[in-house]
Amino acid sequence: MKQLIERFQKRKVAPAARRPDALSGWFQGNDYSSLDLKKEHADRPLWVTPEGKIILESFSPYFKTAERFLINIAEPQSRVSLMHEYSLTANSLFAAVSVGLSTNEIIGQLEKLSKTPLDDEVKEFIINSTKSFGKVRLVLKQTKYFIESSDPDILRTLLRDSIIGPCRVDNTEGLMKGTAAKKGDLVIPGTNMAAGAKQAAQAQPQPEDADQMMNVLREEDDDEEEDQVHSFQIDGPSVQTVSKRCRAIGLPLTEEYDFRNDFANANLEIDIRPGVEIRPYQEQALTKMFGNGRARSGIIVLPCGAGKTLVGITAACTVRKGCIVLCTSTMSVLQWRDEFIKWSNINPSDIAVFTAEQKDFFSGNTGVLISTYNMIAMNRTRSYDSQKVMDFITQREWGLMVLDEVHVVPAEMFSRVTHAVPSHAKLGLTATLLREDDKINDLNFLIGPKLYEANWQELSENGFIAKVICSEVWCQMTTEFYAEYLKAKTVNKKSLLYTMNPRKFQACQFLIDYHEKRGDKTIVFSDNVYALKIYAKTLGKAFIYGGTSNQERQQVLQNFMYNEKVKTIFLSKIGDTSLDLPEATCLIQISSHYGSRRQEAQRLGRILRAKRRNDEGFNAFFYSLVSKDTTEMFYSSKRQAFLVDQGYSFRVITRLQGIENLPGLVHATPQERRELLTDVMLQNDVAGEVEKNDDLFGRRQGNRFKKGVRRTAGTLSELSGGQDMAYMEYNRDKNKELRAQGNQTLKKLKRSLGKQNKRVLPS
Repeated sequence: MKQLIERFQKRKVAPAARRPDALSGWFQGNDYSSLDLKKEHADRPLWVTPEGKIILESFSPYFKTAERFLINIAEPQSRVSLMHEYSLTANSLFAAVSVGLSTNEIIGQLEKLSKTPLDDEVKEFIINSTKSFGKVRLVLKQTKYFIESSDPDILRTLLRDSIIGPCRVDNTEGLMKGTAAKKGDLVIPGTNMAAGAKQAAQAQPQPEDADQMMNVLREEDDDEEEDQVHSFQIDGPSVQTVSKRCRAIGLPLTEEYDFRNDFANANLEIDIRPGVEIRPYQEQALTKMFGNGRARSGIIVLPCGAGKTLVGITAACTVRKGCIVLCTSTMSVLQWRDEFIKWSNINPSDIAVFTAEQKDFFSGNTGVLISTYNMIAMNRTRSYDSQKVMDFITQREWGLMVLDEVHVVPAEMFSRVTHAVPSHAKLGLTATLLREDDKINDLNFLIGPKLYEANWQELSENGFIAKVICSEVWCQMTTEFYAEYLKAKTVNKKSLLYTMNPRKFQACQFLIDYHEKRGDKTIVFSDNVYALKIYAKTLGKAFIYGGTSNQERQQVLQNFMYNEKVKTIFLSKIGDTSLDLPEATCLIQISSHYGSRRQEAQRLGRILRAKRRNDEGFNAFFYSLVSKDTTEMFYSSKRQAFLVDQGYSFRVITRLQGIENLPGLVHATPQERRELLTDVMLQNDVAGEVEKNDDLFGRRQGNRFKKGVRRTAGTLSELSGGQDMAYMEYNRDKNKELRAQGNQTLKKLKRSLGKQNKRVLPS
């Protein structure tokens, strides 16, 4: 199977034997102009290439139908205005089978929608992938684990395996039969179906006679016979062994939770508040999770501001069992708690918070516990209170585990979390299923397949998220700064110079002034803490970074949200994730983490929440300030790749009209620019680094800083107020360098003689 996948993905189609033209050489193996077209190809919305790439025409009248189908079976690669690109992968086909699509349905629908006949290797890849994935399920019923499948032959094959066979419970023989749950049996809270469920039940007509009643029962019996499943029970401690073995033999387990038949765990009194109605795309995402009446583990991808939190809360209201929510920061923990109280009718005493500062228990038999990944995964000795909460967590079964911002969690930490917390179903939430280290595929096995991914531009057009205009502002480097940039030896020094570029400083000041006069709330992001402080202090704005106290952070954020006089704040990278500032309408980026596509998307998400204003067709602004003719331009183009694939376009601004007339323009004179350059050059390489702390509330959860002293270079003016003077400490003095240059053989001989002399000395 693995060899088939690799051969399929690397395959290149040989150009057809025909007369070459002027363009053939440019496309080489990707020239599909010779593919046969079906008769009604103009009415069909998509192309399927022999390598499994799918090109969808968004202007086709059948676009919506085709898009809904492709979301289930393929990975979206690019969604620009007229063409969408998808890829068939093993994981995407695994997800398709897990939501109920059969092999014949996938191939048949592709044949129906494709302009060209499906290639035989594409069909073979689909058949082999769907045959291997999604056929075996791990189900927990009444605290007992079952391996379940609709095909009894697959289960018999597993039982004959030398590793899986002994894991079976001894007192069970043969295969047990059961009936799969129906989609119609389950109503998701917050949907139109839920709103009318009670009325429909009351208005449902009763059978007029006994014959009609018997007909209804026969129809139900027929349905049950069609949906029979087979299963066998395994030992609870052997679940990981069985899961690992199934993956090795090409039959990975799909995790499902039959929560409605779980009578061992207490029910949680929670429901969506009356009047709350979730959006259509949220309902579609949850339908993928609860499509067969059980909770299916997997990942839901929604852009920032599109209501990921409400999706998680609605899932908890559907399962109605104990729920544990894991976040990236303490700030996010507090926001999740507030959102549970806002959108559901849960008793606040049934919500527990577990952070470095707060360690609660819920009052009843079950409830909702919200914590951070670091608090759960910490493997060092805990305090008494923390250990007490951890025992409380690990010694009970949780119906649902909600994993917020799941893409940022390292695989090792996530493994510790899932091992420590016994949960029946896992729901991963993220805006960007993207990592620069290509380890995102680990989530398919650690959590489950991707269940749903929304179209950013479609949500924007429907008003569910803000319409954003993205701009890249090119800032010319001043002569003195560019000269030092060319001479700089280290990456950090170069980064510091193009970040502190006076022209970029002025552009930032101009844009802040422009949007404050418009009434916009502006966030300025800088990964470099030194630049963050200088910019904010020079422009007289509040700022938050890793060293800011929790009390000050809360005060700054509250003022930004509710004080009309505070229209701009500066944030370091601690604000990239888990920060909800719905009033923000403008974002300016002056420093970033090199070429991180994920960070670019996360920062755009800070202003994606739907806005009240709709001026000129758009209501949010994203600016990336870039110093011209530096490596920052390369990093900027790389960072934009993900957003461009989502349909966003970046306009380039080379000149800000009227900037020279701005009153109080900073660094307008050569003397001011030279003073700024002097201060920048006096900084050591540490000042050019990006901030390592990315926790907005509470520094490095579960990790107390050790006491100690650290020496750093700095200006004397920072210590005593002196001007144009500097005191610098070097990491290594000249005496040490001279001593290190001595002959190593002579040094060794000298040490040996010294030891001998010590041994002969009288005591």
